[in-house]
Amino acid sequence: MAKKEKTAKPKREKGNFKRGLAMFWSFLKGYRILTFLTPFTILFDVYIELKLPEIMGRVTDYIMYHAGTDSFVRHDLNMLLLEMLGYTLLTLVVGYFTARFVAISAMGFGANMRSAIFNKVQDLSFDNIDKFKVGSLITRTISDTARIQSLFSTTLSVFLKGPIMLGVALKKSISISSEMSKMFYYAVPGIVITLVALGMLAVPLFKAMLGKMDTFNGTLRGNISGMRVVKAFVREDYERAQFEKINTDVAKANIKAQSLIIYISPIIMFIMYGCLIFSLRRGSTTIIHDALAGVEGGLTYGRLTEFTSYINQVLSSLMVVLMVFVSMVVARASIIRVAEVFREQPTINDDDGDPALTVKDGSVRFDHVSFKYSAQAEENILEDINLTVGSGEMLGIIGATGSAKSTLVNLIPRLYDATEGSVYVGGEDVKRYKFKNLRDGVSVVLQQTMLFSGTIKDNIRWGDPDATDEQIIEAAKAAQAHDFIMEKENGYDTELGQGGNTVSGGQRQRLCLARAFVKKPKILILDDTTSAVDTETDAKIRAALRAEAFSGITKIIIAQRITSIMDADRILVLDNGKINGMGTHEELLKTNDIYHEIFVSQQEGVLAQ
Repeated sequence: MAKKEKTAKPKREKGNFKRGLAMFWSFLKGYRILTFLTPFTILFDVYIELKLPEIMGRVTDYIMYHAGTDSFVRHDLNMLLLEMLGYTLLTLVVGYFTARFVAISAMGFGANMRSAIFNKVQDLSFDNIDKFKVGSLITRTISDTARIQSLFSTTLSVFLKGPIMLGVALKKSISISSEMSKMFYYAVPGIVITLVALGMLAVPLFKAMLGKMDTFNGTLRGNISGMRVVKAFVREDYERAQFEKINTDVAKANIKAQSLIIYISPIIMFIMYGCLIFSLRRGSTTIIHDALAGVEGGLTYGRLTEFTSYINQVLSSLMVVLMVFVSMVVARASIIRVAEVFREQPTINDDDGDPALTVKDGSVRFDHVSFKYSAQAEENILEDINLTVGSGEMLGIIGATGSAKSTLVNLIPRLYDATEGSVYVGGEDVKRYKFKNLRDGVSVVLQQTMLFSGTIKDNIRWGDPDATDEQIIEAAKAAQAHDFIMEKENGYDTELGQGGNTVSGGQRQRLCLARAFVKKPKILILDDTTSAVDTETDAKIRAALRAEAFSGITKIIIAQRITSIMDADRILVLDNGKINGMGTHEELLKTNDIYHEIFVSQQEGVLAQ
């Protein structure tokens, strides 16, 4: 079994790598014309660069063999220099357009890739998100994308230029001196072996470094999000120490990965300058020998100058080509990681949903429903749940921590799918609905309140983008949020800041309630969303839920306090994922030990205060 796992992983990574490369084309949408124009400007640039050594050689020969003689004509020399200047200016113009095309294409490519990752994440289910972890998704969207974008930019700008320059410059150098060109037989393999070996050795090191970055981003995100808790418990020193440890691990992993790459430049430069020294030594000897022997048409100073320029072009082009290869090898880990996100198939999809089907009423039915978060888990979180909630009914749910209360209600809007059995909303299996149609009919206020940057009005309008100001105020009043909103200087136009950090926990809960209320759904699910408000405000919210405006809405309320649900039509008692009791407040006090025990303990707590 272990052997199969070892062989399967590289195959899957190879598939992800190929899939990642294949996706490049889709990321070029909107920038393909500029991408196709780039090769033409590069070809023109190559032509100019190959032309300059030839002119330089002619200038050198003209000076060496005509200076101080009657045949020297300054006009001829000036014409050669003007020709060189003209090509140099052309290089400037062509280089500008090439750089501009590459920059725009690469930036657009990166932006499209980030958008594609973000859109893909929006399609993933909770189960998929749990698998990747938030910190890892952030790293893939930012760091990995930047690395792939850099590879794309490098490939586009130099990879096409490199092989052409290499081939033509090599041909020209051989035409000047086939004898001196033999040194390429040794130099080229040396460069290839060096770059490939160092590149391959760097791959696992860069992969480990990216894994460290995942941990770093996750830790940083958690620390900044929980800054108030850190300060409340005076844990700044502890968090600094933790951050330094993780930051040091990232730095060490990065240094270890980069330590191999930094050897490339000095090794290549050593080979290049070695070739230059060899050609100058061999060329000088040949020129002197030909001059003494009176050989006609032999090697000249200008041709030697031209040859040394082609040497630099040959070896530089080879280095550029192989550096792109090394960059691809190094970026391989990033390509695989990004491809993994696109390869991930949502564990929940609405492909079979009926676009015409909408939630007609707020009835809910659980038919022998069992659930576990992982297929490999031995035990179910929910076990054989049978439950019917009538349209317009108010159902309270209570139970000890870990009794799967939140898990139960998350199955209604299909945030997760039941492992066994079926969940029905409005008389239809939830799997028959399109997500939008189902979730338009179900409004959920999750246990973890979440507000977004923007104004209070913008956040409430999340529930209904078309809501009028009057409807927003009405929802805020029902959620008991209107008064504290109006106490703020800008009222509903008050900016909330990152995550709503400018309001208290209880105020955040009430704003989230207002966001759910303005939606006017068929089913309203409140997952312990009044835990941070005082009992008086809690009572007012419950009274609002009993008002005429909510009469046709099914209310499912999870609470820790019995007072929050005691006036519900029925109360469900959950214990370890199983239904332990069902009835009104009075009935459960008489018949259910768990409910009675919770009630007594909470009453004793109130009396003790």
